[in-house]
Amino acid sequence: MRNGIVQIGAWAVATGAAVALSWSGVHAVLSEAGSERPQAVPLPTAAELSLPPATSSSYGDASPSAVQPPSPSAPTPSGSPTLPSPIRTATTQPPRTKKPSTPTTVHSYLVPGGRVALDIRPDSAELVSATPDAGWQMQVWNGDHWMRIDFSKDDSANSVFVTWNGHAPDVQTVVR
Repeated sequence: MRNGIVQIGAWAVATGAAVALSWSGVHAVLSEAGSERPQAVPLPTAAELSLPPATSSSYGDASPSAVQPPSPSAPTPSGSPTLPSPIRTATTQPPRTKKPSTPTTVHSYLVPGGRVALDIRPDSAELVSATPDAGWQMQVWNGDHWMRIDFSKDDSANSVFVTWNGHAPDVQTVVR
């Protein structure tokens, strides 16, 4: 019986030492990773962009009278919007180096609750970023030839819809 207690005691000491050593290594890695603060990418204001007007929508329960075009703004001196370069942070995936085969243009759309940046191509669109305002929630849906970005808070929900099924991308904003 005494021999069994000694073995259990030796096992407990060895296990405790292994756990402490493992935690020490994990703690060092987590401490270093946690000290880097993520950096937000600044998006241009409406005054810095030349926003295209929105068209009416028949999506969901929104009526055409509920559609609000983005606020007009003055074009930039070059005639096209300029966006800041994205800030890359360390990730486990390498950055994409594939060059687009078709010309692209990034457009920003403002709705109450947030802003959306889209890379508009002649036959498709891709979400660059969607940033909710403080206190708002955001949700994104993607289909084969469409995309929907919602910003919601309490009983309000505002959306940006993009479709490109056999035609150039069509972007519509809906404010409810």
